[in-house]
Amino acid sequence: MNIVLVTSISLTALLTGCSVPTAPEEQAALSNYFTAPLVHSSATHVTSGPNVSLGIVYSQNTQNSRAYLKDYQANAGTGFGQSLLVQPIHDAYVSTSQPDMAVNWIKASLQRQFGSVTVYPDMQSLKAAKPDVVAVIDTHSQLITSRSSDVQADVMANFYDAGLNYIGTAPGHEAKSLSPVWADFKPTREIVADINEQQNIQVRALQKFDQSLSNLLSKPSDKLSLSSEDLRTVK
Repeated sequence: MNIVLVTSISLTALLTGCSVPTAPEEQAALSNYFTAPLVHSSATHVTSGPNVSLGIVYSQNTQNSRAYLKDYQANAGTGFGQSLLVQPIHDAYVSTSQPDMAVNWIKASLQRQFGSVTVYPDMQSLKAAKPDVVAVIDTHSQLITSRSSDVQADVMANFYDAGLNYIGTAPGHEAKSLSPVWADFKPTREIVADINEQQNIQVRALQKFDQSLSNLLSKPSDKLSLSSEDLRTVK
């Protein structure tokens, strides 16, 4: 059996020979929708069920993260030194940087809990539609680069009542420091396994989100605190 070995020199060249996208800086999740101290809803829980409409908007973090993953995936196809990149490694980079995996997962999870789920392009459109419940979806990803093997995935849904008063938050987080993929004389299968682990990290964060969403919807809200940067009222 032939085992392809990738030396640190060739793989580092492969990862640094072009501009490898780096994760965007994380922002306050609600900064592009809210200003001044947030008003808490008098509701004791997030109302859900087949007769409840949910309107969602994506935070700036989510928009930035999707753009970052698209760029990361495009570079995996061409910019990571494709002439040096064996097909299994290339495929692993592409398959673990799906730009819409997080938002599609979150939307599917919400569709199981609400009668209708509609994504709006901005808060003005959402407010005009007057859904029963509002959620701001916040996601942030950090994947392997030539300079770092730290991988992190954060997802969050902040829920509000029809008057845009805060009810509660369902979060999911997972992070892990992987062994450098550019280590000396690593077999291709080990490199692929390391790269694939970054998708496992994203999936575990989403699974934790599902659990926290279930907890939030099944019991009275404890008015989970947001950071001072995120506690804002609607413009």
